Amino acid sequence: MLAKLSRGNARRRGAFAAAAALVLLGAGLPAAVAATDGDLAPGMARFYGQKIAWGQCGITQWPDDLQCGKVTVPLDYAHPGSGSLDLALARYRATGDRRGSVLLNFGGPGGPGVPQLAVGGKEFMELTDRYDVVTFDPRGVGRSSPVSCGDGESNAFTALDDEPANLRDPRAMLDLLKRAAAKCAEHSGSVLPHIGTVDAARDMDVMRQALGDDKLNYLGFSYGTRLGAVYAAEFPHRVGRLVLDGVDTLTEPLAEQGIAGARGQQTALDDFVDWCAKDIACPFGQDPRKGREQVEQLVRSLDEDPVPTDFGEPFTGQDLVGAIGQGLYSSKLWPSLERALAQLVESGDTSGVMAFATGGLALPVKGEPGRTRPGGDDPDGGLVDPEDVPLDNLPAALMAVNCADDPDRPSAQQVTAEVQRLRAAYEQASPVFGQYRLTQVLLCYGRPKGTDYIRDHVKDLDTAKMLLVGTRGDPATPYRWTVETAERLGSSAVVLDNRSDGHTGYGSSKCVHRKIDDFLLFGTLPSNGSSCGEDDEGD
Repeated sequence: MLAKLSRGNARRRGAFAAAAALVLLGAGLPAAVAATDGDLAPGMARFYGQKIAWGQCGITQWPDDLQCGKVTVPLDYAHPGSGSLDLALARYRATGDRRGSVLLNFGGPGGPGVPQLAVGGKEFMELTDRYDVVTFDPRGVGRSSPVSCGDGESNAFTALDDEPANLRDPRAMLDLLKRAAAKCAEHSGSVLPHIGTVDAARDMDVMRQALGDDKLNYLGFSYGTRLGAVYAAEFPHRVGRLVLDGVDTLTEPLAEQGIAGARGQQTALDDFVDWCAKDIACPFGQDPRKGREQVEQLVRSLDEDPVPTDFGEPFTGQDLVGAIGQGLYSSKLWPSLERALAQLVESGDTSGVMAFATGGLALPVKGEPGRTRPGGDDPDGGLVDPEDVPLDNLPAALMAVNCADDPDRPSAQQVTAEVQRLRAAYEQASPVFGQYRLTQVLLCYGRPKGTDYIRDHVKDLDTAKMLLVGTRGDPATPYRWTVETAERLGSSAVVLDNRSDGHTGYGSSKCVHRKIDDFLLFGTLPSNGSSCGEDDEGD
């Protein structure tokens, strides 16, 4: 039996309920105007003439050889003289015969690249034979003008869960969504109307020039594949060696994306419970069928009676769903996920599942030891101090970007008419992830319509060859999205079929890792449609 998890009369709140997969507002973006070094739009010259000042990062837990810097970009590319913002960068310098840089995006949207490279840089050390390996916190994320929906009681996610409205009361729910959007706008500042993949791709071209590269060499994972594809459409003649691993859809509506995601995550959860049940330490016992039922029961219990966290916010069932979703991305994470769930079930300890809910990349917070400031009069170089990054930045940024990229905005009448049908479809796709995923779709309601550039213009590209990697058992980005996106991008797309499980292939398949490195380092592409087997070493 599961241990009782209630802690008094804690109200159901959700400051972290969307920590890995919510969406919200962006603003309509103007049609892309690709600036190049030789043909700059008015007001852009100062942004394309930068040199990055690299120095120590100032976080004692981070590797000594990781360097940090910044690049300045326009706030509004349509009016580049109206303001600017600084983007945080990090790099490992090339150790061999340097041929330039390779830029990384680890996905999200909403995930900061700088701490990810600090934590997971070992995966990319082969690339430093020829490249500086560089990453960044995209606009609105991490130290780069982070967006937020408020702290504590003022948080938009908290407001959504504190009110009595739910999916069975759509009119009250829609009113809550409008109020939540207003709170996000209030707390995010001037960057919110200019957050989205089109602007982030333009930022990458400014970075390319500041790094001293004529063409962009790029490795993007998950959402980072969307960002890479948009860059290729905006700057086709600036594409160097570009890799997209765990390919996102460019055309599928959010509602369909959510159902696909819920179905994939449910399959991964079933596989995890089957694996867990073979271990006597599994918190759900040794019967897989009963174990799945206990997972559902645990989610319901926490939604009714959340437990406290070290952050001062109750941890709900939907928080748990987000955390489990993160832990299912790779079977390598399953032992850690099993231990985190056992801590929660046996003692109400949320520390392990909270690490998954935040992607394991929590930035240093106020009062946390181990942080030092680099020297100089302006220690953070104009960037947000790591201690001041809002706790809700990940879900707030994820919402902002996804809705900025989405041109579909159903009316209140359409939402009211469709919500129950959608609810049934999502619950059928997954009794655990269905409600969580449906919330992602609904949270775009009432926000300004997103750009149609991605859906209408990111296709039939005339670029250098690009490598697209799709994993057959990927719970987040179905393999069919790789095939569909490759067909959409045209003859420049080369597909590598990873016949394995997990989200993306570079970190889990030696074969995929080797083929990507061979392309980035030497320009050697696998043949279109070739594959990596589950146990293929790639030698």
